[in-house]
Amino acid sequence: MRFLPIVIAILAVGLAIRLRRRRGIRGAPSVLGPLLGPLVARLSRGKHPFGDTGLVAGREIRERLRGRTFRVITLILFAAVAAAVVIPAVRGGTTHARRVGVVAGSPALTAELEAVARGVGVSVELRDQPDLAQARSALHAGHLDLVVGAETILVKDPISDTDTSAGARYVRALSVAFGAQRAYREAGLTPAQAATIAAARPLPVQSLNPGRNARTTSESTALIGVILIFIVLTQYLTWTLMGVMEEKASRVIEVLLAAVRPIQLLGGKLMGIGAVALAQAVALVAFALVLAEVVGSSIVHGATPWVVVSILVWLVLGYAFYSWVYAAAGSLAERQDQVQSMALPLSAPLIFGYIVSLIGASSGHPSLLVKVLAYLPPTAPFAMTTLVGFGAAAWWQFVLSVLLTVGCTVLIAMLAAQVYRRAVLRTGGRVQLRELLGARTN
Repeated sequence: MRFLPIVIAILAVGLAIRLRRRRGIRGAPSVLGPLLGPLVARLSRGKHPFGDTGLVAGREIRERLRGRTFRVITLILFAAVAAAVVIPAVRGGTTHARRVGVVAGSPALTAELEAVARGVGVSVELRDQPDLAQARSALHAGHLDLVVGAETILVKDPISDTDTSAGARYVRALSVAFGAQRAYREAGLTPAQAATIAAARPLPVQSLNPGRNARTTSESTALIGVILIFIVLTQYLTWTLMGVMEEKASRVIEVLLAAVRPIQLLGGKLMGIGAVALAQAVALVAFALVLAEVVGSSIVHGATPWVVVSILVWLVLGYAFYSWVYAAAGSLAERQDQVQSMALPLSAPLIFGYIVSLIGASSGHPSLLVKVLAYLPPTAPFAMTTLVGFGAAAWWQFVLSVLLTVGCTVLIAMLAAQVYRRAVLRTGGRVQLRELLGARTN
């Protein structure tokens, strides 16, 4: 059950990506809508608390929120979160007591059956049976899960060696306990001698490496956070790439640049899309926390606020770093096939960091590679989130990773803005990056 949230999240990613591929350019919100005219007019007047950049950001927010693709993907994500929270709680609450039919019962037999049940962690409901024949009939009809007599253990279906369910463990434990008691009697041991042997403690087994406890709530939350960051970044970075390309291909960019500077236009676009991404992520996290509290799920209940804050921080930093790269790449192309050829190289470090961090979080032991990737800006959003959830990162390590990511983001933003300014008005084919980097700044 611990991997169920991963499976659900992966299915949600697949549905979202497939939906986006089917829509193609139509899935990207249109920039030729009724907002374009009023936007240019407001840009010309320059009336906005945040200037022209704020006007562009507001337009992007409205365009994304009113798009059908946004609504569909949001519903898919909320459904996936609900399933990941509710299903484990429902499955965990359906465990019923094992119905054990007892033939020729005695206080000693009852005590033994209850003691073995406590030892394997199951609950039992003992039902006295008049004889073995009627107990066998009740077992065959499904009224009993198990029949136990003085020298008899009956089950309806055979139990395989690979069956690790609670019922199978209970039957095996009873078989061992009753077999040992019969061996004591056949050996002629007194009850006191048999009790001494039965109370013998197993020899402790020591290991060279420290043991691994069960997954904590913070670790599970960090695991879900890594998946959430990947889903949100994949969705909104693709929108950034497609949106810039669409504006260039439709020549709308020429109209917008007549009223606003390129850096303001690009910055406003990224701010608007980022605001929508953050709002969606916050809504998903809040929904998961509230739903877990309502249904009594432990998958996120009890998670430390530090882990939740870390997830949101790295979502913002991850988008800030990659959005400039994707926007610059979108300005180099003007057709969808050119965008598709760029998609894999651009997403390669993102996918690599996600897979390595997901494996590290699932294994319970973040590897040395995860600890190294936590300080590299392209992979830090996933790796550092994993380390925070497992308590493997001190506060200064977190701050150091944040500062490194912010510093690299500033450098990437300066380079991306230069590429965007030079490439966004160049049409007639895909622009080569080396041509722009080797050109002299105007």
